[in-house]
Amino acid sequence: MKIAIATIDKKENSEITNKGGRAPYYLVFDENKKLLEVIKNPFAIGGGGAGIAVAKMLADKGVDIVIAGSFGPNMEEALKDRGLKFEEKTGITKEIIEEMV
Repeated sequence: MKIAIATIDKKENSEITNKGGRAPYYLVFDENKKLLEVIKNPFAIGGGGAGIAVAKMLADKGVDIVIAGSFGPNMEEALKDRGLKFEEKTGITKEIIEEMV
């Protein structure tokens, strides 16, 4: 199982961001709470469709669950279409991953 968390920074003690599609970073963890990858979101800045593009990117990386402070309706639909679960949470990334796994 892979969990991707939308963060404001690339460190494990980063705050979760409210912006699912425009998150500066995504930290990807496995079921053993190990940080597997830090993804600098290439869609954080730019035109429309960020949430859809991020959903595709995370699905292509084999992510199962996505966590952010909030998701737009287009991103929610794109995640559902790709079979990804998602949860809205706030707080510190490391604390959230500890609670989940």
